[in-house]
Amino acid sequence: MTTQADAASGVHPEPTALADWSPYATRAGNFFDALYVQIRPECDAIVAQYEDSRSALLPMAHLFQEHEGYVSPNAIVAIAYILAVPPAVVESTVSFYTLFYRKPVGKYMLQVCRNLSCIINGAEEIMAYFREKLGAAHLETTADGLFSYEEVECLAACDRAPCMQINLEFFYDLTKENVDDMLAAIRGGTFGVKPLVQTAPPQRTWKVAQDTGRKSSGGVGVSNPNNAGGIGDATGVIMLDRFVADPAYGQRSRERLTHEKHLHPDSATNGHH
Repeated sequence: MTTQADAASGVHPEPTALADWSPYATRAGNFFDALYVQIRPECDAIVAQYEDSRSALLPMAHLFQEHEGYVSPNAIVAIAYILAVPPAVVESTVSFYTLFYRKPVGKYMLQVCRNLSCIINGAEEIMAYFREKLGAAHLETTADGLFSYEEVECLAACDRAPCMQINLEFFYDLTKENVDDMLAAIRGGTFGVKPLVQTAPPQRTWKVAQDTGRKSSGGVGVSNPNNAGGIGDATGVIMLDRFVADPAYGQRSRERLTHEKHLHPDSATNGHH
């Protein structure tokens, strides 16, 4: 339960795992209840901009995250209430986008690109250097709550690789030297990017349990169902071989590879892989 002192300070000690907010009762001194009353007019103004009120979902999620530092379970329920949709609709949307955090994160979100152009230009070395300097791995937050670190897919700045974002601001041409300068400036309070709001202390990781639990059949038996793959990942090729070799799949497909036998891989060389 959030105390009056917690609400006054703008920090509540532990994020709630489940929503405990209700539109039908306001709890004196409760942080989220006060926040909801504060930003509800802005939420209504956002909704009024759209012919379909559900189009306001993403802007409202950004608004709550701007004030809380993450999209809390209470925020998800509140957005659902305002839009008159099930909370599952809001959660499924928020969980789709990596720019939303469903647990508290550090004041500075460091997101280093790991895509092809950046990898070719030394991103692997930069990522390893970040992990060493921070003492935090991918999807982890430092013990002091200052930094959260993530290795992300293409940031669309390939001409300035390797690149990254800090609280969504771009930084280019990364080297160990400018990484050192960047971290020192953030720690010294002189960095030019505004810190994220932090209304609850972050845990070591901002992973959500249901995102790392049981997977659908397509994600079972692969090394990392959350990883889209890349160089050296033969998962997609293995799937293609099965598709070609199994008549039950081939009969339902118009793919040339399943019907033109001369295109089939040589089984003596273990097919495609």
